[in-house]
Amino acid sequence: MSKKYKKVKITAGPRGWGGPLVIEPKPGKDLIYCVTGGGIHPLAQHIADLTGGTPFDGFKSKAGFDEIAVAIIDCGGTARVGVYPMKGVMTVDVYATKPSGPLFRFIKENVFVSGVTEAQVELLED
Repeated sequence: MSKKYKKVKITAGPRGWGGPLVIEPKPGKDLIYCVTGGGIHPLAQHIADLTGGTPFDGFKSKAGFDEIAVAIIDCGGTARVGVYPMKGVMTVDVYATKPSGPLFRFIKENVFVSGVTEAQVELLED
């Protein structure tokens, strides 16, 4: 039996930027990739619980960009904030950042949203 995934819509939080993003994990691309430095961030766990995706600690081990349904970051504005969008990975920043840093040109509204809490994550029905 194959795993059933669900879609969520993630919008920018107060003072946040970008989005909205629709996240829909698929077989082989179901990682809710958490790079916040302290295990699985509560927002990443919430998205995984709603979508059926697999929470993954990106600091403890690595996965290919093509396996990531969404990357959850906590970057104030230079490195991680641009790395995942540059690779075409949907990126959710828990901080209310705007495009900045050396990779700012890759941070577009269709791949990046910031200032996100659980309140900005909405389950979409089919």
